[in-house]
Amino acid sequence: MAPRGSHREPSIERTPEYDEFMEKLAAYHEARGTRLEREPRISNKSVDLLRLYQTVTEQGGYDVVTKTELGWRKIGQGFHFGMSNLPALAFSMKSAYYKNLAAYEISTFHHKEPPPKEILEDVTARGGDLLNRTIENYKGRGRETGAQLNGQDSEGTGDERQQTPKEDRMDVDEPGSTGGRVTRGLRQAPPQRQLFHPDLSSSRHVRHLSTNMNSPQPASKETMATSNAGSNPSGMSSFIANYEPKPQMPLTLRPVITPAYSIAQFRERQKVLKETAAAKAGRTSPSYVGMMLPGTGFEGPNIYVRTLLSLRSGIPEEQDFALHHLVKISHERGDKFKFDAFPGLAEGLIEKVLEISSLFYDVAWEISYRDDGSMHGTHTLDGLHGTADILQRIVALMELGTRDDLETEDFSHKLNKINEAGLVLRNMAMLEENANYLSNMFPLRDFICIALHLPDIPSVVELKHYALDIAEQLTKYLALDGDDALYGTLLTQLESSDRGMILTALRAISRISMNLEENNRLDAIPMSVIKRVNDFTLLDDEELVHACLDFLYQYTAVVDNVESLVEEMDFFSLMGLVNQLVRLLLYGAKKEEKITLIKRPVKEPAALHIPRIPQDLVSELLQLNEPERSANWLRSCFEEDSASEITQIALWQAYQAQFAEYAATGRPLLPAAEFIKNVSSTFTTAAAQVLQGPTNRFIIKGIRYRHIPKDLKGRPYLRCHWLNASNKPCSEFLSQPKDMWDHLINHHLRIPKHEDGRWDFSDKPERTYTCRWTGCTRYPGKNGPYEVGMHIKQHLPDTSSKAALHQRYNKTPAPGYIKNAEVQTHVWYNTAVDERGDAAGLPLTAALVLRNLARNLPRPVNDQEVSWTSKLFTPVMRQLFYVMAHNRPLAVYMTDLTAAISAGE
Repeated sequence: MAPRGSHREPSIERTPEYDEFMEKLAAYHEARGTRLEREPRISNKSVDLLRLYQTVTEQGGYDVVTKTELGWRKIGQGFHFGMSNLPALAFSMKSAYYKNLAAYEISTFHHKEPPPKEILEDVTARGGDLLNRTIENYKGRGRETGAQLNGQDSEGTGDERQQTPKEDRMDVDEPGSTGGRVTRGLRQAPPQRQLFHPDLSSSRHVRHLSTNMNSPQPASKETMATSNAGSNPSGMSSFIANYEPKPQMPLTLRPVITPAYSIAQFRERQKVLKETAAAKAGRTSPSYVGMMLPGTGFEGPNIYVRTLLSLRSGIPEEQDFALHHLVKISHERGDKFKFDAFPGLAEGLIEKVLEISSLFYDVAWEISYRDDGSMHGTHTLDGLHGTADILQRIVALMELGTRDDLETEDFSHKLNKINEAGLVLRNMAMLEENANYLSNMFPLRDFICIALHLPDIPSVVELKHYALDIAEQLTKYLALDGDDALYGTLLTQLESSDRGMILTALRAISRISMNLEENNRLDAIPMSVIKRVNDFTLLDDEELVHACLDFLYQYTAVVDNVESLVEEMDFFSLMGLVNQLVRLLLYGAKKEEKITLIKRPVKEPAALHIPRIPQDLVSELLQLNEPERSANWLRSCFEEDSASEITQIALWQAYQAQFAEYAATGRPLLPAAEFIKNVSSTFTTAAAQVLQGPTNRFIIKGIRYRHIPKDLKGRPYLRCHWLNASNKPCSEFLSQPKDMWDHLINHHLRIPKHEDGRWDFSDKPERTYTCRWTGCTRYPGKNGPYEVGMHIKQHLPDTSSKAALHQRYNKTPAPGYIKNAEVQTHVWYNTAVDERGDAAGLPLTAALVLRNLARNLPRPVNDQEVSWTSKLFTPVMRQLFYVMAHNRPLAVYMTDLTAAISAGE
């Protein structure tokens, strides 16, 4: 157990931002050719490089922190590594940043080219001014080792105010100085320790060697240099810089024969020693020449054969061993483990799973492979032809009264081993070769019937699912009729309340004889099962619904089954099935739109004259002062168009014509120059220009006349399109639909008013009321005033909830000078497709079931009788045509379906 307090919080916060930063940093180092240390360690903690980079760059970068007094020490303290040696902490932080982030900072933060790696990453974190470091001005290579040994630059603090290039001279304190002042300069190097080198020469003493050892030897240069370095401080720097340790002499290693080093040689040596000792004692060792001793030579059977032999041995311990390994082998090597390569394996597993009955019934099943037809007892199963009365035998069994809530240890162990045997069979049956092999083993079919008729208790649910999984793989190789015990057993599972068992049973029934030439007729299915399957199609469970549709497709493919369906199922249930199948035709459909351009947008020609604005707008403009009045008047009568132009004189004259008569009211006009400037400030596209030529033209480029003026809020006025006596539009502008209607009733239809102010719509025989709105031919002849008065409301803007419907009959042209493009929109609701682009999934299966019904429904006996096809499909023909038109993957299948419906009617 770890001591209390040893748990530490993670020092790196691994966020998506951190991961993205580290990926960029790794790519940068790879491109630079340097090594990135992703998580440098300081005091048993990892350094967060992202946090370190952000902290340093916030202070201005590596050079700024290096120049700052105690800069790296303060940064190290901010990471809370818990180190008491602050100088070492500062140098460690600086070194981590220098090796991993310094070049990256220069490239990304300063956006400059970093120095080559030979003078940056390949050297120690000594000095600063990395932004200006070059190979020419950097002279610190030779002195780095000595500087580190002397402790110089350990903190990277303000002592490094000397920038690159460095001075060659190093100030070293006098040894033994006691001036009372503690300096931060270089200290005297400690005495050099000479490395210990063992004497590898022979242990025998030679006479002349000992004589030489006793004789005095002259001091070597290295020894003199060492002694001089300690006594002469001025030579300290050169000694430290040029110091190189002595090369280590290689040791001669001799192998020792031990059991761990060489077991074979050790045994051989021991054998020789024993034989030598026996020979001395007069004993003779036995001769094993030609004999295979245990543990030598043949290593025994492999695990596959061992498990097979253990399973067939009948010994419980050996069978436990076999089942334990078979479960692992069938799961990991199921694609290589085949029954035909291990005869007897399938029989052994089937015998093991048949032991399940002994746990709940007073029975011990035996398998007989005798071909003479003799069966001994009701507890013997026919292994060659199958037990025809297996269901009757199961019903006749006597229960033991096993309790599911309380199991003995022996019961639990046996059940566990039986489940393991069932799991092995299930795993191996997933391989097609094994499934085909097992399909010929009749005892396995009997086991499936036995397992699925076990008591309905939780302890056997696992084995039942294994049995159904095996049946799902086997039925594709089986041709089962309505009297087959396995077929009836699978049908009974459809009445279960377990979704997994229902789903697997449906799949197993749908796959009957799928790999054979015989057709799956699905005979003798109770109508209660069909109704239950029909109800399952209403669930929001795609997997279960798909299994139900596969079952219905196989069932409705047989004419007799469809006739039974019509005779035994009520009409409303059958109609509900058809409606649900039609709904599933668009299951999971995705909307796709394709817009086809029919006519490109057309730019309407500009108006030739300035529009005549209504009097109410003039009144509102007169309330404004200049230049707001002229700006609003320009917005009402002109619009932006970069390709159009208006002469300045025409624009100035229009402005004078509109407001000159009101100048006497105390609101004078703008001067011409100010007015032209106001035009440019009102419209972003407007600009005063001079066109050079024989006669210079002064224009305003970027504006044009509006066809319909706008009010001060930017809303277009309504134009009256009523044709007068000369067949020209009235072109009167009004702001509100009600004002336009009153204008039409009063000025054009000339309908009088009552004394109370209401319009008099009574018929007047002497008058003819006709709608003369441009393009309208609804009321060309004689009509009453009320009909025409109500009719002209269709030509006015509608703000009611039915405005979109009324707009269909509104002949008022849309405002603006760009006529929208005419397009045709095609909408599809496409369902799932496979890798080849063909229809797939629930919609395809639903279409196939509907096609089977349309083809196989009974035909009418005479012409007076309404066919079943008409009864079931006439109400849904509209939906079917909609699917055929809007679902491209199903178009071919829907065509076949509608053709079958037409033939059946």
